[in-house]
Amino acid sequence: MASSKSVVIAALVANAAIAVLKFVGYLLTGSAAMLSETYHSISDTGNQVFLLIGIRYGQREATRGHPFGYGKAQFFYSFLVSVLLFGIAGWESAKHGYDALMQHHTVGAGGPISLLGQQFAPVYVNYAVLVGAILFESYAFKKAYTAMKLEIERREWSGFREAFRKTSNVTTLTALTEDTIALAGAGIALFGIFLSRWTGNPMYDAGAALLIGFMLMGFAVALAWENKRLLLGESLPKEEEDKLRAMLDEWEGVTGTIDFRTVYFGPDRLIVTADVAFDPTLDTGEIDDRITDIEDAMFDANEHIKKVYIEPEVQEETASHSVV
Repeated sequence: MASSKSVVIAALVANAAIAVLKFVGYLLTGSAAMLSETYHSISDTGNQVFLLIGIRYGQREATRGHPFGYGKAQFFYSFLVSVLLFGIAGWESAKHGYDALMQHHTVGAGGPISLLGQQFAPVYVNYAVLVGAILFESYAFKKAYTAMKLEIERREWSGFREAFRKTSNVTTLTALTEDTIALAGAGIALFGIFLSRWTGNPMYDAGAALLIGFMLMGFAVALAWENKRLLLGESLPKEEEDKLRAMLDEWEGVTGTIDFRTVYFGPDRLIVTADVAFDPTLDTGEIDDRITDIEDAMFDANEHIKKVYIEPEVQEETASHSVV
């Protein structure tokens, strides 16, 4: 959790500073790509605020009304980020890029600016801002990448593609996704502005803005889809769940597992429930001891398991009944 928070804070500081610089660059040059990148960075800054709210809210203690705590708050706020902020920023960026394409907007139409007694074309402000943005975003990306890489190694996943589909740490996932497209967006904007300046054709700048908008909206849909699975209550990946079930089936005194379920109730927070058939020759005290041992073994087997509920059943030749 501390790792996720540090990743988000690093991205928040970087994006807030970059948003201001990009807007200054847009005011000086009127670049459609710079305005799209301004929307992008404002969106990212808002994203980090929402993610921090989700982390803080998710750490609240369980109550009678929320007996399993507020861990799913992070899923909700990450979903909100993808739909409201990414979607809106993507739409506005694409819309502005399309308008610039239709109007053949010129980049860097303003007069030269003075800095330390030297005259510079305003477009060079864009170059400086975007290069700086790439450096800042690279720092934030490295922190998010490292955090996700550690989880991949710990969970023994094949790579980032599998992690995107399976991780419950949506805060780090969202931050990593944002930082990735932020780097891509700054690179596209820089290339588009350079081509427009070099060729004198404003279509490259406008096209870059449109492409950034489409990229933002595409990732908004992907993130929303990934958060949906956790909001609806996703289980542990099948191969990991099968290991836990096999351990239970092989336990001394267990004759069979009637029902076995897992579900995430927060980032890296799992509930395990099972209806377990025990040897009918065991008495109630012996069954209770075995249940305690099974619960301890489950906790040791997977650090994300926070709650285990075992419902004991005794199977006889003709019927089964719950032990009271």
